[in-house]
Amino acid sequence: MSTGAEIRNKYINFFKSKGHKEIPASPLVLEGDPTTLFTSAGMQPLIPYLKGEEHPKGRRLCDVQPSLRLQDIEEVGDNRHTTFFEMLGNWSLGDYFKEEQLSWCLEFFTKELGIDKNKLWVSVFEGLRDEKGKEIVPKDETSYKIWLKLGIPKERIFFYGPKKNWWSRSGTPDEMPEGEIGGPDSEVFYDFGTPIHPGCHPNCDCGRFLEIGNSVFIEYEKKNGKLEELPLKNVDFGGGLERIEMALDNQPDIFKTSLLKDLVLKIEELSSTKYEENISTDKSFRIISDHLRAAVNIMAEGVYPSNKLHGYVARRLIRKSVFHLFLLGVNETGSLSQIASVLKNEDKINNNWQFIKENLEIEEMKFKKIMEVGVKKLDRLVSSGKNIDGKTAFDLYQNDGFPLELTLEFLRRKGMRFTKKSEEIFKREFERHRELSRKTTARVFKGGLADNSKEVVKLHTATHLIHASLRKIFGDTVSQKGSNITAERLRFDFSFPRKLTDEEIGKVEKMVNEVIDKGLPVVFETKSLDEAISEGALHFFAERYGKEVKVYTVGDPKGDYFSKEVCGGPHVENTKEIGHVKIFKQEKLGLGVVRIYATNKVLD
Repeated sequence: MSTGAEIRNKYINFFKSKGHKEIPASPLVLEGDPTTLFTSAGMQPLIPYLKGEEHPKGRRLCDVQPSLRLQDIEEVGDNRHTTFFEMLGNWSLGDYFKEEQLSWCLEFFTKELGIDKNKLWVSVFEGLRDEKGKEIVPKDETSYKIWLKLGIPKERIFFYGPKKNWWSRSGTPDEMPEGEIGGPDSEVFYDFGTPIHPGCHPNCDCGRFLEIGNSVFIEYEKKNGKLEELPLKNVDFGGGLERIEMALDNQPDIFKTSLLKDLVLKIEELSSTKYEENISTDKSFRIISDHLRAAVNIMAEGVYPSNKLHGYVARRLIRKSVFHLFLLGVNETGSLSQIASVLKNEDKINNNWQFIKENLEIEEMKFKKIMEVGVKKLDRLVSSGKNIDGKTAFDLYQNDGFPLELTLEFLRRKGMRFTKKSEEIFKREFERHRELSRKTTARVFKGGLADNSKEVVKLHTATHLIHASLRKIFGDTVSQKGSNITAERLRFDFSFPRKLTDEEIGKVEKMVNEVIDKGLPVVFETKSLDEAISEGALHFFAERYGKEVKVYTVGDPKGDYFSKEVCGGPHVENTKEIGHVKIFKQEKLGLGVVRIYATNKVLD
């Protein structure tokens, strides 16, 4: 029985033996990249290379990438869904293709790890046609024949359409935005054997099958609303580390793997409750274990809980964990930081433990106060003879952050019931609220993919010019504290003791626009972080960069330049593309931090 750590090592060594170079994992929180909230897939940092750019380490690459996906956050609580996971990945950048990839995939699972080949099923792409029946992407007969040749019988090979066997960060070909890349894939499933029912198949949700690996053949890019073939035929393999360990152990519960079981054991100790005793407490065990692990990994990269972007996610995960700890009866007898301490065997977490511990304790205390306020409100309502209906429960949830489950628990302890009609009212209000949330957060939470339009790219380069101008005018004590970019405006946070005067804002605008008018080139080089630092490149949030970075220079990298900064990209090629920049608003955020808003649009 191999642990997660052993599987990681076996995977990297296996693909090194096939001529691959190991690349360092990217940070979970990518700094300097306006197109993403979190790294949600191993391929995310490699997009420029999958589109044709040369990678400094060659055309065969492999890594293990920590990832965070929030699409399935409401599903966490069963025995296999998590928000945070590790992804084993290997890539061919226009080198090998289907024959080698599928045979190596099977060899790793069966020979290197020892998974029973008879328990593996596979899926392949059934093709894509337009409304008139014209072929857009052909049926993947090649992969089908390869799997047959590798000894997978035809009754264990299934064809599926784009909803199941097409991969891009944003979903099906129809859902892909301009510039997004993707392609058909071939997935490998492990068969636990039960349950068995008529019509059961690998993509069935009954729990019998578990996807453990996905070989994506990235051949297409969305251009002008259509799929166009990329210059390279690429391979992008992703295999969930935790899921592979489940298959290796032949047990269907992700929370029993070596990567999560210590969290479960610690919760057992603090709650005096056994895991797998009943369904309701099992759900709480799983939510706490996953959400706390995810929040700790976010905070290990310097993110503190807040009501914005990365911090909002950390806060949401922590508060839900606090609530489920309450449901398990843990109030004064234990805390989240006690549970999280079992994760200190990871260097990144151990090195940042004091920061993580303090923020967990602060956030836990805040949410416990919210819960206390909610209970007092409910007590007053009950004492005054008012009915706790669906609207009341939803108002408590929306206005006070008081979860429905806590309202139900309160009513249960008072010997009261929540009527069926009240449940329906709450569900209706909640669905309306969730739909609104989906619309407003779709860009930042959809698999980590946000707006990568030309307008966003222009304003991303403008942030570099604003940053450099602020430092030239006010000195090197000015440093970036955060940024957010949409197609309409950029938001830039920087260290400064006070708001800028109108005259100072005018100076910054003048310097930025003079650089834009000069038409300076914007170029990048890939190098080690140490080398970038030695050359004087700005490099704030160093803990969020990988060991290899892109350095973007406005001007001549070897001579006279205006700005040089470590950044994930993308950027314009020439400053003239940006258009004139106008700073239209500023705010004082707190001690020593100012936020400015700017645009390249004409303001009314």
